[in-house]
Amino acid sequence: MSIETIEGTIEEIIYKNEENGYTVCVLNNSKYKVTCVGVMQNIGIGEFIQANGQYVSHHVYGEQFNIESYHASIPTNAQAIEKYLSSGAIKGIGPSLAKKIVKRFKEDTISVIEEQPELLIDIKGNSERKAQEIASTFIEQKAMRNTTLFLQDYGITLTYAIKIYNQYKERSIAIVQNNPYRLAEDIYGIGFKMADTIAEKIGIDKISMHRIKAGIKYILGQASQDGHTCLPRYMLYQRSIQLLEAPEELIENALLELQMDKQVFTQQIDEIDFVYLITYYYMELSVARKLYDLSDTNQEQPPSIDKDIQRIEKERNMQLDIKQKTAVKQAVWQGVTIITGGPGTGKTTTINTIIELLEEQNMEVLLAAPTGRAAKRMTEATGKDAQTIHRLLEISYLKENQAHQSFEKNEDNPLECDAVIVDEVSMVDITLMNSLLKAIVPGTKVIFVGDKDQLPSVGPGNVLKDMIGCGKIPTVKLEKIFRQAKESLIITNAHKINIGKPIELCNKSTDFFYIRKADAKTIIQELITLTKTRLPKFAKCSSVEGIQVLSPMRKGMLGVDNMNQELQQALNPPHKDKNEKEYRHTVFREGDKVMQIKNNYNIPWEIKNKYNYTKDEGLGVFNGDVGIIKSINLYTEKVEVKYEVQKLVTYDFTNLDELELAYAVTIHKSQGSEYPVVIIPLLTGPSMLMNRNLLYTAVTRAKKYVVIVGLESTIMQMIQNDKEISRYSTLDYRLEEIYGIMELAQV
Repeated sequence: MSIETIEGTIEEIIYKNEENGYTVCVLNNSKYKVTCVGVMQNIGIGEFIQANGQYVSHHVYGEQFNIESYHASIPTNAQAIEKYLSSGAIKGIGPSLAKKIVKRFKEDTISVIEEQPELLIDIKGNSERKAQEIASTFIEQKAMRNTTLFLQDYGITLTYAIKIYNQYKERSIAIVQNNPYRLAEDIYGIGFKMADTIAEKIGIDKISMHRIKAGIKYILGQASQDGHTCLPRYMLYQRSIQLLEAPEELIENALLELQMDKQVFTQQIDEIDFVYLITYYYMELSVARKLYDLSDTNQEQPPSIDKDIQRIEKERNMQLDIKQKTAVKQAVWQGVTIITGGPGTGKTTTINTIIELLEEQNMEVLLAAPTGRAAKRMTEATGKDAQTIHRLLEISYLKENQAHQSFEKNEDNPLECDAVIVDEVSMVDITLMNSLLKAIVPGTKVIFVGDKDQLPSVGPGNVLKDMIGCGKIPTVKLEKIFRQAKESLIITNAHKINIGKPIELCNKSTDFFYIRKADAKTIIQELITLTKTRLPKFAKCSSVEGIQVLSPMRKGMLGVDNMNQELQQALNPPHKDKNEKEYRHTVFREGDKVMQIKNNYNIPWEIKNKYNYTKDEGLGVFNGDVGIIKSINLYTEKVEVKYEVQKLVTYDFTNLDELELAYAVTIHKSQGSEYPVVIIPLLTGPSMLMNRNLLYTAVTRAKKYVVIVGLESTIMQMIQNDKEISRYSTLDYRLEEIYGIMELAQV
């Protein structure tokens, strides 16, 4: 569609979102009237605008003009000026005062407000202070207009132009002209590549030190999104040369400047030079030190521990194996304990025993997990209240451009408890672990529980594996599969996958099934049949909420992007009674299953009772949370999503980049979650991706049933492929280092 230009006077403002500037208004150019929609900050009735955009046909509101950029002019005739001021465009002036001012100054009104505000004092109802406030507001609005107009000339959208002005005010133009790469650090949503595009239009030299330093930090930041807390220097140089097309000498100089500015840190470990963004370096140091401090206890094992365990076994009519008993003993008297093991190995029984023994000693025990689903499962398994780590730490409100979460609970305001038990620790990244440990005082017992063979956290770090791998923290690996668990082929096959043995695909079990299909098209047809008709009846669950398709990849016919479109069409097709919104090539429809794909620590949620009153509320929706779209309001541009435990979250249309369809999700995104039914399509894929670790994680996400659709040969190849995508993290080194230093100090 081609870009068109229209012009005219703003006659009516139908709707305006004060937070993001999204506006619905009527434009009149004397020949015709048209409804315009778009981000128009500080626009007022009576203003003359020239707007660029496209005509779109809205199925409810008819033809509209979607504004992409505009230039506004202050009205010049007295009648239009009065209308403009009466609209509330300038804070402090309402219809009555506007009428008085224009009656007195006529066409000179605007110049009086801007240049001689003291004359406004003569108007009845005005004071000197109010006159100055009116002038200040007008001048700031004019500065914003000039700034946004300048920025739009360099391809910066109006939404980002407003964010830039709000950040830098009158310095905006100078900052963007001198160093547009600051935008990537200071403005939420602007990354290095957008800043680089702006810099090119401005004429910034390709070998500018600002550009090279920003590029290096961008590469390290991208590496953190892939799970790394650092990169080898040679790899950083390779990626920098490829991205920046700059000589290695300049990259080396830029890296040296970043070190001097304490923005990055370099260190040689095992003959490899690693480069860290300074935040991740300090996080690894902090986590290692806190783990040592928490481990450093002089407590002795309670003399009655064996008798206490025997008593609990008798009372509960159960028998702990030797490793479970070891785990319980260590948790009760050690400062930090790690308990790891696969499905069916008795982790829940072990945790329940630990809780009972600690509470018998009148200890306050807190339970936490990384996600809402994991916390809910922990509550169901223990009968005790478990919270997300974020909620346990009392996440606090953040400005949108702050990079990391902030918590009320920290080293100055620690958790008040005697013990903390954290489940699903494989999902905890270095950032969250650092925040958690800061809020725990030495003397508090910490028990980490998780499956080290699951995929690592979505965020940076390899925390659980590094903590185990350092060999310094007491760790118990539960390996025995208990009788009840042995009856489940899901569990027995999961353990076979984990040790590289072939699995049973005979379809003789009651919970693990295999359907052979040899091409992508028939696999998709089978998935639709399974999710729409066969499995909902068989498993007695909802096709949308109870069944989850898990794919190893995002792209291709069997990638989640394509399968989501296919499954959406089958499970939630277009309907005249269902509102929908297309956003960046994705159609969101009422009834759709969606996933939050980034942490949003600011967005509010609420839980309502049956009478529609709010009974609980808070902040934060997190990467991997899955919900259902309850409503799409095309007038207010809002989407309401209901998440686990009935949390209702409202999104502006401008925030829909935080959501994606979730009929199918990647296996990596599923970690920590559990679904009644899991369907796994397996045909072909990259060998580094199609590995044992991935298949193991997918199978263990199922609570009742697993269905694999595809080729047996692919399944067996994945089981044999034990190569994992390596992560660059050095927490294990930090732990070995701190424990070694402290042990030497005690000699």
